[in-house]
Amino acid sequence: MMKIQSSSAVPACDESEIYEQLLPLKGAEVLELGCGKAEKTLKIAQAGPVKKIVALEVDAIQHAENLRRSVPANVRFESGGAQAIPAEGESFDIVLMFKSLHHVPVESMDTAMHEICRVLKRGGLAYFSEPVFAGDFNEILRLFHDERMVREAAFAAVTNAVASGQFALVSQTFFSAPVHFESFSQFEENVLRVTHTRHQLSPDMYRQVQQGFMRHMTDEGARFEMPMRVDLLRKNG
Repeated sequence: MMKIQSSSAVPACDESEIYEQLLPLKGAEVLELGCGKAEKTLKIAQAGPVKKIVALEVDAIQHAENLRRSVPANVRFESGGAQAIPAEGESFDIVLMFKSLHHVPVESMDTAMHEICRVLKRGGLAYFSEPVFAGDFNEILRLFHDERMVREAAFAAVTNAVASGQFALVSQTFFSAPVHFESFSQFEENVLRVTHTRHQLSPDMYRQVQQGFMRHMTDEGARFEMPMRVDLLRKNG
């Protein structure tokens, strides 16, 4: 049975250690959905093994910034979302979603899973990493942006796709992702002012968030460990 979170302690590591262990990236044709600032996109591409990685972003502002980047020849940025992937069927060996499935509109999550199945080659892998609704960092975020329902809906979409027979579950991996901010100003820039979600905090809420954040500040900044879950699925057929 698939689990939405782990009841035991999980190790802290960079997510690259997880996907490099789980995925056969060498020579693969990869699709990343919801690439954001493309940090993982470029890390995967620059590591050298993938044949190509097509990175989609639905946020027009971020997509425009990505297009201005200087990138390796095996990277291509496109505009689009998981619920309507601009690609032919059976085009990719691997589909990646790093903390992005829960950003798909809830009513479109099942459609997104069908789309991912459509563009994957037979036996292809779908890698979903999602934040678990727990931990100190989550307690700060939930003050102004409670994602419990959308994260639960994302997990339900994955489990439904397995139950329907579209995919088979390969594995679930739980780990903690280190998160570091040098200052509250950096938190504001990277979290409160993201272009894909408009956070409008009242003065009182802003103070609560700032106070909650500053409780974790040290001389070396604020460090958190974000609980994460990776669901690895294989396309049936």
